[in-house]
Amino acid sequence: MKTLIRTGLIAFAATVGMASSSAYAGCVLAGGESVMVTEDLAKFMAGQALKHSIENHGWTARGAVRVKCDTSSVGLPHCTARQKACG
Repeated sequence: MKTLIRTGLIAFAATVGMASSSAYAGCVLAGGESVMVTEDLAKFMAGQALKHSIENHGWTARGAVRVKCDTSSVGLPHCTARQKACG
């Protein structure tokens, strides 16, 4: 009986592992961020960070890139670039 239960648990764990890996192959919201001297430079570098993140994970970019910048912080502008990416 213990062998049957143990075998069942191993089969269940293998099934859960396959389900989570196939779910990982779906789409994510990838991102990149940057803090630079000027807002234009921060936007550019955030876009580059996003591009490298997508490439390094082997994903394919989908849709438009959304860039949001926060210039209210003390000193330097902070920008975040986001885009849907699918594996």
